Amino acid sequence: MRLHDAGSVLPEPVGSLTRLGAESFTLGIALKEWRMATTKKSPLAVTLKQNRPFFSVQQEAFLSILRTASELSNSADKSLREFNITQQQYNVLRILRGAGAEGLCRNEISARMVASTPDMSRLLDRMEKAGWITRERAEDDRRQVSTFITDSGQKLLTVIEDPVHEQVHRLFEGIKSSDLKMLVDVLAQIRNRRAQLA
Repeated sequence: MRLHDAGSVLPEPVGSLTRLGAESFTLGIALKEWRMATTKKSPLAVTLKQNRPFFSVQQEAFLSILRTASELSNSADKSLREFNITQQQYNVLRILRGAGAEGLCRNEISARMVASTPDMSRLLDRMEKAGWITRERAEDDRRQVSTFITDSGQKLLTVIEDPVHEQVHRLFEGIKSSDLKMLVDVLAQIRNRRAQLA
């Protein structure tokens, strides 16, 4: 026999069962909280309205990159629309400005694009019609055609760049530089791995 807190007397086996019940109750709460934590939806799952868990963290990372790229692309399209230019055209102008007076051939431009463009010839045709670029055939090899940015294309880039830079700053504002550098490194690893498997 032992004295209980309030002065009542409980048989020892009953007291042991009471303690066991309290411990089981505490363990049950902890287990419930753990299950809630492990089944909590990730931000991507919420965005995609996905109820089933991802097959793996690799799958979640893959889908997260695709979704993020899509959202950023849509944002870029919207900001460039007011200048009546597409992302691909803007990319070409930046590439040609970097090439300088030497210009670049069509294949060289394609290789430097951020996103692959299936029909580069038509894209350049439209840009030449707009007056943003000019193309010239080499005198020693008529098959070689070099593309150059025009003064009109340079002026358009000057107008566009400040708004574009401001948008990029707003998108990444509040994220630590160290986190962004880590992100850049991880994405580079993924691209390198994809190149190895290609």
